Amino acid sequence: MGPLEGVRIIDLTSMVSGPMGAMMLADQGAEVIKVEPIAGEQLRHMAAPHNGVNPVFYSCNRGKKSLAIDLKSKEGKQILIKLIKDSDVLMQNFRPGTTDRMGFGYEAMKKINPNLVYLSISGFGDKGPYAQSRVYDPVIQALSGATDIQADRNTRTPKMFRVVIADKVTSLTAAQAISSALYARERTAKGQHIKLSMLDSVIAFFWPEGMSGLVFKENEFDVRKLQGSQDLIYEAKDRYITAGAVSDAEWTGMCNALNMQQLINDERFATSAARVINAEERKKITGQEIKKWQSNDILSRFQEEGVPSAPLLDRMELMNHEQIIKNQTILRQEYEGFGEVRQARPAAHFEDTPSEISRPAPKLGEHGEEILNSIGISESVRKKLVDEGKIFITES
Repeated sequence: MGPLEGVRIIDLTSMVSGPMGAMMLADQGAEVIKVEPIAGEQLRHMAAPHNGVNPVFYSCNRGKKSLAIDLKSKEGKQILIKLIKDSDVLMQNFRPGTTDRMGFGYEAMKKINPNLVYLSISGFGDKGPYAQSRVYDPVIQALSGATDIQADRNTRTPKMFRVVIADKVTSLTAAQAISSALYARERTAKGQHIKLSMLDSVIAFFWPEGMSGLVFKENEFDVRKLQGSQDLIYEAKDRYITAGAVSDAEWTGMCNALNMQQLINDERFATSAARVINAEERKKITGQEIKKWQSNDILSRFQEEGVPSAPLLDRMELMNHEQIIKNQTILRQEYEGFGEVRQARPAAHFEDTPSEISRPAPKLGEHGEEILNSIGISESVRKKLVDEGKIFITES
């Protein structure tokens, strides 16, 4: 039984910025009903499917039930409102004002369910020049400073993260906000509206060290000139590794491991501040020494000396790494029609209320019959709605 057992969530979100957050809540025991269009939400159609479901959609929507309805139809709206009446949370990532126009905005839903936690995700917030603009992850990376943080150190050419970091950070923020709102409801007996923009989420995520030069007005400096953490990638004889020395003890350990004891008290590197100031020179010297070693040999020496270090794994290697195997980080589950499915285990390990992946990602409309039955929609009405194209139910 997960910590959110008994919580019902209506997930109207699409793509990644909401669905991944709802998936995390499903892992933690919530019943998540994914309400999507008759043709399925966009993410379903962005890669080749396996057993009717593509891998990205699967990983963002495992553990959910699917209900496919036409929310532009009167009947579709009535079904959604019936579900909302008995639900704890509604998540949506339409552009600001859309749900109000469609008849299920927060103010209207609060009247039928005062306990509802209503999460609205937008790209940019509900004010300002971009408020009504379409948004995808690269647009948020562009506006948040992400491309400056990732810029080439030598040419300053902007670069993007090669994962949808804005979508994922927003999803994590959404899941945390919903959990806090549910806790607040336990004390106040009232739901509330949570507004969350992707842009705000990402800037808050980057701020601590990515925007450090902007923190103190009286001591502002051009953060672009302080590139931030180095790319601590070193080339050993046989592969790339990483190793870092922040504390004095770690620097001593690195010098010992590389037989560079003469540098321990070198004034260029003797303190943490000196090592930051002379970071490029330090990396050049250590890099030259690391090139002389086989990766396993130098990594073993680093570990013995207490130096944080590891090989750089490519994505095809990580499932076979001993630490990941020991942690059981990757779950392997057998599902009919899918075969073996690999998923990252829910990262938070609850001692008394464990998370689990309860079911595979749903096929479009897979749970339509079950969900409609639960709100009193008769079989004859259901068949009529299917024939009229107002709901879609996958045939089992």
